Formats: sequence, structure tokens, C-alpha cells
Amino acid sequence: MITVWHNPRCSKSRCALDAFSGAGREVTVRRYLDDPPTVTELAAVLDRLGLQPWDVTRMGEERARELGLAERPRDRDEWIALLAANPILIQRPIVLTDDGRAVVARDGETLEALLRDGF
Repeated sequence: MITVWHNPRCSKSRCALDAFSGAGREVTVRRYLDDPPTVTELAAVLDRLGLQPWDVTRMGEERARELGLAERPRDRDEWIALLAANPILIQRPIVLTDDGRAVVARDGETLEALLRDGF
């Protein structure tokens, strides 16, 4: 099973869903702005991705500027709490599988590799 953290207003997120659909892959869509991840969930996903919270933060968002994220110390717990409280800041789409794989699928090459590798 594939789960996609999806924002319907995001073209990259829509492209990911279209790619999976076009390949006949069934996905579970999680509209993470409506159903934000908890701090625990987000920490687990970051571990699966092998990334830190600042690696998946949309620094260009107005909310990131309001929070002063560019100047904020890189404290993992603090950043995870900020992302959980402000899910608009999370890069998308995040693609997760039941077998523990995870990737931020922001470009066509990543999507093609996912489909080719049987993700």
C-alpha cells in the first residue's frame, strides 16, 4: 500500500497522484493540511526519509518567514513541533509504503524511479 501526503493545491502533489494512477497503482491519499501529522508521526516519517525537519521545510512560505525559520537554530524537536503545528511548511508530496520506504517526490525523475522500482 502506498500513502501520499497530498495537498490538492500543489501541482507537484497532483502530478504524483496522476503518475501513480496512470501506472495503475492504488494509493491512500492523506490530505495532510486537513489531517496534520502528529509530532510522533512526523518524527517517524523523517527517520524513514533519513532527513531532518529543516530538509523538508518549505522555507519560501510566508509562514516560514513569520516564524523566522531561516534564523532559527536547528533543534530537531523544536522544528518537528513547528512543522506539526504548521503543516503548510512540509514539502510535498511525501510518499510512504507499508514496507517502510519513504521519499519526497517533488520531481518527475523521482516519480519515474519510484514506479520503475515498484514503489
